[in-house]
Parts: sequence; structure tokens; C-alpha cells
Amino acid sequence: MFAAVDTPARLLRLLALLSSRGSWRGAVLADRLEVTERSVRRDITRLRDLGYPVESVTGMHGGYSLAAGGRLPPLLLDDDEAVSIAVALHDIAQRSSATVADAALGALTKLGQVMPASLRERVSALSTVVVGIAGGSDRFAGGGADVDVVMALGLACSRSERIRFDYRSGEGQETVRHAEPFRLVSVGQRWYLVAFDIDRDDWRTFRVDRITRVRNTGARFVHTDPPDAAALVARGIAVNSYSSSALVRFAAPPEVVARHVGPTVGVIRKDPKARRHTVVEIGGDADWIARYLAGSELEFEVLQPQEVRDELRRLGQRLVAGNPEPGPERAGRSDGPTLGT
Repeated sequence: MFAAVDTPARLLRLLALLSSRGSWRGAVLADRLEVTERSVRRDITRLRDLGYPVESVTGMHGGYSLAAGGRLPPLLLDDDEAVSIAVALHDIAQRSSATVADAALGALTKLGQVMPASLRERVSALSTVVVGIAGGSDRFAGGGADVDVVMALGLACSRSERIRFDYRSGEGQETVRHAEPFRLVSVGQRWYLVAFDIDRDDWRTFRVDRITRVRNTGARFVHTDPPDAAALVARGIAVNSYSSSALVRFAAPPEVVARHVGPTVGVIRKDPKARRHTVVEIGGDADWIARYLAGSELEFEVLQPQEVRDELRRLGQRLVAGNPEPGPERAGRSDGPTLGT
């Protein structure tokens, strides 16, 4: 009545089932594995002998469950799960500290070694075409991309193959784009495609979560003068996505300013008039820019526009008015705890 299944393979299937949800009835496991309940009980005993803490509860609501502790069970992943983990590991490696990045790359290498050749090609393509930008702005959080779209774009970038895809703009307009993909850039929780838009004859950035129906054309291309993909995306986020911006001169060299102003907040460049100073272009309305600058630890001067300088003065006046000097009735008085000597 039951199909003959090799015992080690059946044990792996049983372990995968136990790992997939909290509890299983013995009869359901027997049905899934196409064996008798007696065989399930024997296989549970084998797993316990191997060090896997399988618990059993009798009664109407009883069943088998994999408890915490013991050995780390082998991961049995389908294709989509394996690719999703590989994408996440590569993204972590791009934007994390050296220790975390090394661990992520080590796990990615192990995962690649056991992948089928078709999946390995899709995942290895990411290592050459993905660029990470650390410190993604909170104003640009969210926007998860479809894994299949990310992998399709990654393969097209690595193969230098022209593609067509459907794209929805921020205003909701649907268009079909014909492009030569170059790089994928990850910023926080978002992915961007940097590509040469053939119809518009210019380099563009596209939010990957707004891309659907990627179609390969089979046509190959060669980029002769590609841009800095990370810088192009960072400028689009920090400046181009706003209708107004400000130029600010900081009294510090660029490497110091870069530690205070993230790439998705401002575009940093050297000040041609002062070697130890840095000019930064920051996008946004005057109120937001003024509040951001007011919290900076660095000395700065707003070069333009006048609206930001005016907003800084108003902000300073509000702070002074709300925190006046103590009057005679408060002189020498402390409302807080007294520190002893």
C-alpha cells in the first residue's frame, strides 16, 4: 500500500515537516510520508537517537513537535527560499560591519556550494552587480522588492543583456521601459536599478519594487562610460527627489563630514575655495533642512537659499524664547536633586 522510501531520505523529510510548524498529528505525518503510523514512531525514535529533541503529547490535541535545543537541523529549502536567503545575505554583506559581512559571505559561500547549477548562476550574478549604500535614510524606508524581479535584473546586468519591463512611477503612471541594465543598488530596505534608458537616451534609476514583467530581449550591449551607480542613486535620494535644496559649507574636511552626513542625506564635494572645508547639497524643504542642520555637531554656513537661513534664525529665536535666563526669583534655586560632595 505504501511506496518504499529510503530511510535516510524519509528521516530528512520528517525533520523538514517537524521544522515547518509547531505540531503534527501522527496520522498526518504518516499520510505525508506515505508510511504507517508505526513507521513514524520508529523514525521519531531514530531522530531522538541522533540528538533531535522531538516531543510527543498524547490526547485529542496531542502530536509531535520539534523542541528547542539539541542539534541544528539541516535546512531543506525550495528554490525560492534558497534564492531569498542568498539575496538577504548578500545585502547584509554589502552594508554591514566587517565582522558581520564576513559571516554573511561565509554563509553565502556554503549555500552556493550546495545549490543546483541553475540557482548558483542566479545567485553568483549578484556578487558582481550589487552595490550597497550604508545608512539609508529613514525617509526612504520600506518598499520591499520581489525576489524574482531582483534575480531577473541581476542576471540581465551580469549578462549585459537589454531588457524591457513595466514600470510604475511615483505618481502611478504605467510605462514600458527599454533599458540596458548596469547595477543593482541596495539602500536600507529598498533596491534600485541603474540602467541606460534607451528611449530617453540617458542614465536613469528605477525603484525595483515598482518594476514588473521583466522581459529579456537577447540583445547584448557594452557600456563605454558607465556612471558611479551608488553615487547616482544617492544623489537621486538626497537631492533629485525634492523640488528644492540647499548648499551648506561645513568647517571640516570631506572625510569628517561624511561621518555626520549620510550619502542619502546630502551630496558631499570639496570646497574649491577652502581645502579644509566641504560643501554639501541637501534636498528638502527649508524647515526640514534647518532642523537637520541645527542638530549637527559641525560648524556650518548656509550658502543658499535665503529661506533656509531665515528658518534657522526663526528656529534659534524660538529656542531662546522658550529657554530664558532665570529671573531674580530663581537665582540660586535648583528644582533638581542636589549632588553631594
